[in-house]
Formats: sequence, C-alpha cells, structure tokens
Amino acid sequence: MIHAAAAEGVHRVEDAYTNWYVIEDGGALTVVDTGHPRSWRSLQELLQRLGRDAGSIEAVVLTHAHFDHMGFAERARKELGVPVYAHERELPVTKHPWRYDHERSRIPYMLRHPGFDRAFFAMAAMGALWVKGLSQTLVYSDGQELDVPGRPRVVFTPGHTYGHCALFLADRGVLLAGDALVTYNPYRGSSGPQIVSGAATADSAQALASLDSLAALDAHVVLTGHGEPWTRGIAAAVEHARAAGPS
Repeated sequence: MIHAAAAEGVHRVEDAYTNWYVIEDGGALTVVDTGHPRSWRSLQELLQRLGRDAGSIEAVVLTHAHFDHMGFAERARKELGVPVYAHERELPVTKHPWRYDHERSRIPYMLRHPGFDRAFFAMAAMGALWVKGLSQTLVYSDGQELDVPGRPRVVFTPGHTYGHCALFLADRGVLLAGDALVTYNPYRGSSGPQIVSGAATADSAQALASLDSLAALDAHVVLTGHGEPWTRGIAAAVEHARAAGPS
C-alpha cells in the first residue's frame, strides 16, 4: 500500500506490516529500507505514480538489516547499480538477514498473540523467507550527513540491533526512526509508540536508552518501520515508548 507524501517529500510504502520509504529531493530519490523481496513491485508502482524511472534512485540507506527491511536491497544494488549504506556494526546482519541476536524466543508470541501469526504469514507471502543478504555495503557512522538525496543525518540508536540507526531530515523536521521505536508492534499486535518485543530486539534496555538520542531532535513527524506515522513530535513518542517499556 502506497502512501504518497506521508511527510514533506517522503513517501511511505507498507508491505505486509512493514514500512519502507522513498525520500524525494528534486528529481532524485533515496530509498530507506527495502521491505520484502516482492516489495520490488511496489517500488515500480511508486515510481510510476511519481512519474520517475529507476534511474532517479541514487542510493539505498538501511536503518538496520533484519529480514523484513532487506527485501530488495541486493537487487537494487545489482540491477540499478546504486550503493547501499548501513552502519559498520550492522554488517554481519546485512550478509545474513535472518541471523540476528534477540532476547526472547518467538514461540510464546506465536502462541499468545494471533497478530504475530498474521504478520509472519503476510511477510512470508511477500518472500521474506528467501530474502538475500548484501554482498557489498558502504558504511556510514553516527552523526554523518549522508551525501544522498535528502541528505539524512545518521543518529546511532543501538538496541533493536547493535548497529541500528535512525535518519533525521533536519530541514523537514522528519525522523525516519526505523525500528528504534515503532507505532505498531507485529509481535504483540499492539499500537502506539513502543520498542519492538524481545523476540526481535537484541537488547531492550539499550533500545530504551537509545531513545535519549531521539528525544533531543526537533522532529515533528516520526516515520517508523512498522505502523502509522506519528505527528505529535518525537518527544511525545519517546515518552509513550518509555512508558510502554520492554515486552
């Protein structure tokens, strides 16, 4: 499902409970995260809607490399010839998107939360079980302003993964939070700002601590890896996520 102009110059695509984004800057585009393998079709649909072609895409930037955010990253790198960026500490996961540390087993969530089963099967139908890792990745670092369309600033937010980062569009007041916090938790089927459950988070205590780095930003719109956009400012989102705590 395509949501054009979810924020100023940022388009949201939601495929099987997972969001990915396209930043528009003049005639050039940056893709942030890449959903599932079959999200490639959604990319073509969005380009057509925008009146652009694939040549407008200059980069792919990953907030993190879990299987549900890596969908067409390698395909874009190979077929479109665009660089794919991630944090240095995320490189092991970019190579193997299904191999990542998490605090808790997925099984209790499968048994207790029907929403998790719905999300997982929807992701599988979008090809998530066969996602490919990256063979080449360009590394970014905390605080770096990336030389890609939109010029997002990297905000290091470890916890969900050890190399997780959010991306801040300072001139637009827009934060692409990735899974540093979300407004829908697929593991519990719960809505509202929160960190992702321990079944997919490496260190929940660290994830909560990383919210400090986000709270200080002047971001009015928060776009997350799962769930609807949050338009009440990052400080309020962080407050809600802290109150919700780990799960």
